[in-house]
Amino acid sequence: MSLFLILVLPFLGSLCAALLPTNARNAEAWLAGIVAASVSALILWQLPAIETNGALYYEQIWSPTLKIAFQLRMDGFAWLFALLVALIGLLVVFYARYYMSPEDPVPRFFAFLLAFMGAMLGIVLSGNLLQLAMFWELTSLASFMLIAYWHHRQDARTGARMALTVTGMGGLAMLGGMLLIGHIVGSYEIDAVLAAAEQIKAHAWYPAIVCLIALGALTKSAQFPFHFWLPHAMAAPTPVSAYLHSATMVKAGVFLLARLWPVLAGSDLWFWLIGGSGLVTLLLGGYLALLQNDMKGLLAYSTISHLGLITLLLGMNSELALVAAVFHIVNHATFKASLFMAAGIVDHETGTRDIRRLSGLRLAMPLTAALAGVAAAAMAGVPLLNGFLSKEMFFSETVMLARPEWQRILLPVVATLAGMFSVAYSLRFIHGAFFGPPTTDLPQTPHDPTRWMLLPSALLVAACLLVGVLPGATVGPYLHLATDALLGAQAPIYDLAMWHGVNLPLLMSLVALFGGITLYQFVLQPYGQKLPSLRQLDGKTAFTWLLRTLNVTADRLLQLISSTRLQTQILVLILACLAAGLPFLAEPLLPGTQAMPWPHPAFVLLWLMGGACALGAAWFAKYQRLAALILSGGAGLATSLTFVWFSAPDLALTQLAVEVVTVVLILLGLRWLPRGNPPPSGRGSLRAQLRRSRDFLLALLGGGGLAALSYAILSRPAPTQLADFFTQNALPLGGGQNVVNVILVDFRGFDTFGEITVLGIVALTVYALLRRFRPAPESTLLPAQQQLQAAEAPTPFSQQLGDKLPAGYLMLPAVLVRLLLPMAVLVSLYFLLRGHHEPGGGFVGGLIFATTIILQYLISGIGWLEARLRIRPVYWIACGLLAAASAGLLATFNGAPFLKSQGWHGALPWLGEVHLSSVLLFDLGVYMLVVGATVLILIAIAHQTLRTTAARTAAGQEARQWH
Repeated sequence: MSLFLILVLPFLGSLCAALLPTNARNAEAWLAGIVAASVSALILWQLPAIETNGALYYEQIWSPTLKIAFQLRMDGFAWLFALLVALIGLLVVFYARYYMSPEDPVPRFFAFLLAFMGAMLGIVLSGNLLQLAMFWELTSLASFMLIAYWHHRQDARTGARMALTVTGMGGLAMLGGMLLIGHIVGSYEIDAVLAAAEQIKAHAWYPAIVCLIALGALTKSAQFPFHFWLPHAMAAPTPVSAYLHSATMVKAGVFLLARLWPVLAGSDLWFWLIGGSGLVTLLLGGYLALLQNDMKGLLAYSTISHLGLITLLLGMNSELALVAAVFHIVNHATFKASLFMAAGIVDHETGTRDIRRLSGLRLAMPLTAALAGVAAAAMAGVPLLNGFLSKEMFFSETVMLARPEWQRILLPVVATLAGMFSVAYSLRFIHGAFFGPPTTDLPQTPHDPTRWMLLPSALLVAACLLVGVLPGATVGPYLHLATDALLGAQAPIYDLAMWHGVNLPLLMSLVALFGGITLYQFVLQPYGQKLPSLRQLDGKTAFTWLLRTLNVTADRLLQLISSTRLQTQILVLILACLAAGLPFLAEPLLPGTQAMPWPHPAFVLLWLMGGACALGAAWFAKYQRLAALILSGGAGLATSLTFVWFSAPDLALTQLAVEVVTVVLILLGLRWLPRGNPPPSGRGSLRAQLRRSRDFLLALLGGGGLAALSYAILSRPAPTQLADFFTQNALPLGGGQNVVNVILVDFRGFDTFGEITVLGIVALTVYALLRRFRPAPESTLLPAQQQLQAAEAPTPFSQQLGDKLPAGYLMLPAVLVRLLLPMAVLVSLYFLLRGHHEPGGGFVGGLIFATTIILQYLISGIGWLEARLRIRPVYWIACGLLAAASAGLLATFNGAPFLKSQGWHGALPWLGEVHLSSVLLFDLGVYMLVVGATVLILIAIAHQTLRTTAARTAAGQEARQWH
C-alpha cells in the first residue's frame, strides 16, 4: 500500500493545487512541499524492506479475465531513482516558491509540477511494461504543459509542441517494441521480461525490439539526432528546467535503457546503436555548449552532452560501465539542478541571462557565485567533487573496453576531448557571469536573493562535496543496492574511493582539466564567436521541414478526399461503408435456413410511417429545415416504439429522451444557420438530375446491403451463450435485475465510463468553440451599448407570441413550466434510483432533468436560466466524472476489479433495512454529467444565437440606413 501512496500522492496534490485560489502562493507552495516531503519520507521508509526482500510489490487486479493488473514494483534501482525524483522535486518546489512571480498563475504551475512528479514516479515504479508506457506518455503531456506555461510567448508554444511531438513519436515506437517483448515472453510483467532475457536475445525480432526501444529512449533523453528539442524547452520557467534536466523527463530515457540493460544489452547492434548515439551526442552537445550565450542554453547543451556520456556507458556492454552510468545519473542530477537554480537566480536578480552582458557578479552576488562555482566545478570533473568520481569511472571504462584495437584507442581520445569541452563550458558559465569587471548596464541592480531561495542550491552543492570526499560512506551503499537490483548475481565488484593511485584514467582527467582551461583561455575567449556553429546539424531545421511537408501533404489529401459540403462528406462515408462489403463478392453471405415470421400489420404500419418521415426529412433537409427536423423526430419516435414493441423499455426510454433533447438543441441551432435555397420549380439541370440519381443509387445500395446483411444474420440460429451469461449472472454478480443496466454499469462499466468522458469532452469542445460569441458582461458596456444589446437580444418564445394571443394567455403556461421543474427533478431522480432493477438509470434520469431545463429556457430565456444556476455546468461535468471514477475506486480499494459493483446491507434509523451499492454512485455520475453537458451545450448555442441575432439586426439597420 505504501507504493500506491507514493504514486498517488503527487496526483492528489496536483488536483488540490489546481483548486486553490490564484493569489494563495504560500498555500500552494506549502501544499506542493508537503506532498514532495511525504513522498520522500515514504520512499526512505521502504529502504529496510528492500534491503531485506530485494523488491517490493503492489498489485491491484484490473481485469481478471484478461489477466490485466495495475502493478507497482520497487527494487534497489527503482528506490534510488524514485528518491532522486522526490528529493529534487522537493528542492525545486522550495526554490519555485521564491522564483515565481505573484502575477503568474501559480496554482497551474504547482498542479502541473506535481503531476510531472507523479508521472515520473509512475515510470520508475511500474511493474508492467504497458503501464510504464502509459506513464511515459503522461510525462510528455505534463512537460508540454510546463514548457508552455507562459503560453503568451511564441518560443514557449514552439518548444512545448516540439518536445511533445518528438518524445510522443518516440513513445509510440517504444510501445511497439514493448508489444513485441510481451508477445515473445507471453507477459508484460518486468520480472517475467527480465527472466526471459536469453529468449528475447535469441529471437528473430530482437533487432526490431532494440531499434524500437532505442527510438523511445533516445528521443526522451535528447540523444543525437533527436537532441534539438531540449534547448527549445528552455522557454519553461527555470524551476521546470531544473527539474526536467536533473531528475525527470530526460532521465526517463536512460532509466529505461538501464532497466532493460540485462534484457537487450550485449550485442553489437546495441553497442553501435546506443553507444554510437551516445558518443556523437557527447561530443556534439559539449561543442555546442561552448558557443551558447544564454546561461540556460549553455546548461541545456551540457545536459545533452552528459546524457550522451551516460548513454555511451550504457552502450558499452560492460557491467562496470552500467555502474558508472547509474552513478553519473545521480551526480548529474545534483550539480545540474544547482546550476539551473543559479542561472534562474541570476536572471531573477539581474533581468538577463546573456553571458555577454554579465560580468563581475561575484561582488554583488557572492553567495550565488560560490554555490554556482562549486556546482560548475563538479560538472567539469574537478577532484574532491562527485562529478570527478563518475567521470573517472567513465575514463576507466573507455580504457578497459573489450573491443578491437582502434576502438580502444578512439574511445579514450574522444572521452578526453569531451572532458575538455566540459571544463571549457563550465569555465565560461562561471567566468563569464561572475568574474571580470562589474557590469553597470543591467536591467536590474544585482544582489543575492533571500537565503531561503539559496537553500536548495546550497543543499545540492553540499551533496556534491560530501559524495566527492566520502563516496563510500554516502552514496556507496545505495549504488550497490541499485546495481545489485539491475545485475543480480552478475553485479561486479568495485570500490568507490577518492584516490586510486596514479593511473591512466587519472592522467586523462588531468589532461581534460588543463586542456579545457587552455581551450577556454586561448581559443574560446578570443575566437569563440568565429567558431563554426554547425547549424547544418541542427535537427530543428529537419523537424520544421518534416512538419511542413506533412502538413502540405495532409492538406492535399484532404482536398482530394473531402469537401466543405456535407453531402460530399456523406458520399465518401457511404462509399467507404460499401467498400467494406467487397469481401462478400468473393464469398457471399447467404441467408440461413431459419424461417422468419411475418411482421404484425400494426408494426408494418409503424415502420411505413417512420420510413415516410425519414424520406420526408431527407427531402426537406435543404429547403425547409424546420419541417425536416419535425419529420426526423417522427422517425425517432418510430424507433422508440419499435423498442417498445420488442420489449426493450430501457432502450425506448433512452431513445425517446435523446430525441427530445436532440430535436430541441438542433431547433435552437437552426436559428443561426444560413437560409436554405428555395425548392426547385422545374426539373433542374442535367447535372443536378445525374447527381440525385447517383445519390439515390448509393442510398439504395447502402440501405439494401444493410437490410440483406441483417436478414442473413437473423435467419440463422442465434447464439445464446452470451445472452444466457448476462441473464443468469446479472443478479448474482451485478446485484441488479435490470440486465441492460447491469451490463452498462458493471460488466461493461469501463466502456460506459469512456463514453461519458467523451460526452463531457464534446460538451466542453462545443462550449469552447462558441464561447467567443458570448456577449460581453453588461458592466463592461457603455449605456448605449447596453441598450443596443437589450434591443438585439433574442426574445423568449413566450414573449414572441405574446402579441398574437390574448392577454394573460401565456402567463399560465409559463408558471406551469416553472412549477414543473421540481416535479421533473423528482421524476428524474425516480428513474435514477430505480434503474438497477427496473427500466431507467442515470442516463435517462439526466435527460429528463435536462429536458426540463431546456423548457425553462424556451419559456424564460437564457438570462433567466443562467441567473438561477447555482452550480455551473462544468462543475456538474467534473463532479459526474469524479463520482463515476470513485465508484470504480471503491471496488479497487475493496480488492475487486475496477468498477465491479460493491454492495452494503444494513439497518438505518427510521428507514429500516437499506441496501446501498456503488452502482448508485456510478449512475449518479452519469446523471450529473448528462445534465451538465446538455446545459453547457444549451448555453453555448443560446449565446451564439444572441450574437447571430445581434449581427442580423445590425445588418438590417445598416441596410435601412443605406436605403
